Amino acid sequence: MNVHIATLAGGCFWCLETAYNRLEGILEATSGYMGGGSESPTYKQICTGTTGHAEVVQIRFDADQISYRELLEIFFTLHDPTTLNRQGNDAGTQYRSAIFWHSPAQKVEAEALIAELTAAKAFDRPIVTEITEAPVFWPAEDYHQRYFEQNPQQPYCMFVVAPKLAKFREKFANRLKAVA
Repeated sequence: MNVHIATLAGGCFWCLETAYNRLEGILEATSGYMGGGSESPTYKQICTGTTGHAEVVQIRFDADQISYRELLEIFFTLHDPTTLNRQGNDAGTQYRSAIFWHSPAQKVEAEALIAELTAAKAFDRPIVTEITEAPVFWPAEDYHQRYFEQNPQQPYCMFVVAPKLAKFREKFANRLKAVA
């Protein structure tokens, strides 16, 4: 196996984590926090918007099955990279769009893809996704891991996560893990 790590922030981590955990080549997608100033932040602290952390998903993947570029292409379909510190009704720096790179090659790949998307006018507004070297990753509390699977009837899951997941499944049906 050719295991690598990618860390992405695209609004609420429940949406990204749920989608990435369904893809072939993903060993594990873990919800957590990155990019802030305090150590061992909690969800309650993050929600204040004062810690500087973003809700992120850290992805362990087999690069022989799925490339970093493919992860980024999927990332840009799962959220709106043109809204600063916001995804839908979720507002605050914790919901920013960010790519936290783990190697210079990842940084170059992210910059190149954003340049391509910009040149192709893939979005109506400019991409505001920040590209930053990955600092310490803090896993979110256990109850946030695989949250959608455990709470599909929760209103946020029903009205925000489920519709995004349905569009994701339709668009990437050929990349999904086989259901046992």
